[in-house]
Amino acid sequence: MIDKDSQWLRDAKKVLFYNPDTGEFIWGARRGRQSAGSIAGSVGHSPYIYIRVNGLVSLAHRSAFAWVHGRWPKGQIDHINGDKRDNRISNLREASNKQNQANVARRKDNTSGFKGVRPARTKGKWWANIYVDGKIRYLGTYETPEAAHQAYVKAAKIEFGEFAKPE
Repeated sequence: MIDKDSQWLRDAKKVLFYNPDTGEFIWGARRGRQSAGSIAGSVGHSPYIYIRVNGLVSLAHRSAFAWVHGRWPKGQIDHINGDKRDNRISNLREASNKQNQANVARRKDNTSGFKGVRPARTKGKWWANIYVDGKIRYLGTYETPEAAHQAYVKAAKIEFGEFAKPE
């Protein structure tokens, strides 16, 4: 029995083309309202692109990986530049959950301007923290947000290596 991912890929290769330089899937023939040559996929509530073929839906970034490598990823797919709609094969890499979480962007509610840094309870001081394996690890209290951020950057490089995204 063929699993849904394999079925999707087999059917998709009959009706789509993948351009590894642009990261786009292109319809090869007219499909319903989609004309031949148009870009396949849509964005729902998440920032990822979904593509429906013969009633089966697949995430474009996972599909691009499978298309090029001939197998589905074992874990997650990381967008190296952080843009979840940039599905160029050069921007995609296989990652564990820990690796993929390592390079998330700075939170929107961050008040220090630096990833891994927040104001300490003592006025004028800054805490550095890093999130690893589902736990927050305290890295110290610093005089400036820049100094706290340097502690975060050092810890991120040790913990996450090439997946570290300190900015």
